[in-house]
Amino acid sequence: MISIEDTLNVLLEQANTYVANSKSANTKKSYHFDWNHFSNWCEEYQLPSLPTNDETYALYLSSLAFEGYKASTIQRRISSISKAHAMAGHSSPTTIKIKSVWAGIKRMHGSEEIGKQPLVIDYLKQILEIIPDKPLGYRDRAILLIGFSGAFRRSELVDLDVEDITLENEGLKIRIKSSKTDQDGKGSMIGIPYGSSEETCPVRSYLHWLREANITSGPVFRRVNRHNQVLDNRLTDKAIAIVVKRYVAEIGLDEKQFSGHSLRSGFATTAAMKGKTERQIMNQTRHRSDAMVRKYIRMGSLFIDNAASGLGL
Repeated sequence: MISIEDTLNVLLEQANTYVANSKSANTKKSYHFDWNHFSNWCEEYQLPSLPTNDETYALYLSSLAFEGYKASTIQRRISSISKAHAMAGHSSPTTIKIKSVWAGIKRMHGSEEIGKQPLVIDYLKQILEIIPDKPLGYRDRAILLIGFSGAFRRSELVDLDVEDITLENEGLKIRIKSSKTDQDGKGSMIGIPYGSSEETCPVRSYLHWLREANITSGPVFRRVNRHNQVLDNRLTDKAIAIVVKRYVAEIGLDEKQFSGHSLRSGFATTAAMKGKTERQIMNQTRHRSDAMVRKYIRMGSLFIDNAASGLGL
C-alpha cells in the first residue's frame, strides 16, 4: 500500500515538472541568458545579485542604457531578474525607484524600436518570379506564401505537420498547435484561401511541394540538401529567416533590413494597405493586443487619404 508521504512526493515531483514546462524553451533560454548577464555584471563589480538592492539594480539598468541596449532588451532583462527573484523566494526588486529609473531611460533614450522591414506583396511577387524550378524552390515558394498569407510566426510555420492541415473547397484549414501567445497549447484555426493566380497561390504551392517531395505525413517544411534531396529533418525557425534574407538579397534589397518576421509583418501591412479592417487582420494574425496591429495599419495607410497629397506641390 502506498503511503501518504509517497503519494505527496509523487505529486510534488509532478508539480515541479509542470512548473518546468510552464514556459517555452526559447523563453527559458532567454531568462537564463539575461540572469547570467546580470549576475556576472554584479560579480564583476562585487555587488549583490540575489537578492539585489535598489542601488545595484539602478546602476545595472543605467549601464545597459549607456551601452546602447535596445529598450526591448532592457525590458526583458527586468522581467528575467524579477522572475529569478520570485523563483528564489525573494520579493520583486522592481521597486518604485527602479520603475522611475526605467521611466527615465525610456524618456531619455527612447523606447520606439526600429524593426525589420515588412515583406509586402510587391516584394513577395518579385521574389516568386525568381524562385528556381526545383525541390528547394518548391519548398521555399510554399514557405513564403503560406508564411505570408497565414501571418505565421517562424516557430509556428516550422512546427506544422501534414496532419495539421486539411484541404477544403475554399482553401486550406490549418490548426496551429501552439504559439508564443498560446503557452497553454490550446491551439487555434486559420483559413488560407486559394489565390487568384496559380503562380502566387499559397494553396497550390503547398500541394505542389507535398507532391514533389512525396510528403504524406509529419513535418511539412524539411531540409533539402545540395543534391535537391528532401530529408526527414524538420526546419528550424532560423531557417525561415535565411530563406527570406536569401531572396530579398536576390531582388536587390538589403537583407539586413529583413527577417523571418517580415512575412508576418508583411501580411499585416499589406492587408492594411488593401483596406482590410483591424478585426479582419487580427483574425488572421491572432494578435491578442490591438496595439501592434494598429501600428501595422498606420504604416500601411501612410499614403492613403494623406492630407499632404493634392495640395498642389
